[in-house]
Amino acid sequence: MNAAEQANSIEFATKIAAVVGLFKTEFPDLKADLKPWANDPDTRDLVDPDSIDVGFHFPGVSRLFQCRSLLVQIRLYTDAETGDRRVIGLDLAGFDHRGKCWGLSTIDNWAFAGSMTPDPTCRERLRRCCRQVFALFNPGG
Repeated sequence: MNAAEQANSIEFATKIAAVVGLFKTEFPDLKADLKPWANDPDTRDLVDPDSIDVGFHFPGVSRLFQCRSLLVQIRLYTDAETGDRRVIGLDLAGFDHRGKCWGLSTIDNWAFAGSMTPDPTCRERLRRCCRQVFALFNPGG
């Protein structure tokens, strides 16, 4: 679900802003997009209400990242007893004008997959951002 739509409380709006800050601190050239999904019936059918989706765009095609745009999907779980929302994983994908170039899932094995993947240093920086998102949403564990 678009991050802008998930910012329905001060707490969540603050955490979403912090996620944007984490990525922009690591990659200053990125421009954040809090509404990466189109607002049409076909797209709404595909949207996961248990995720926070943020798009990031480079000023052009990044050779180091092998993409023009990043989609960050933060997967959430709501504890039935406490109502707390925790991150269970992140899915990242790099896109260019042809479509999806690569992906990273922390739910599986934290490995990059795709025809062209980011430079090794960039891969580690993306993983570091993912670890920081976990720490932000799941303090203490």
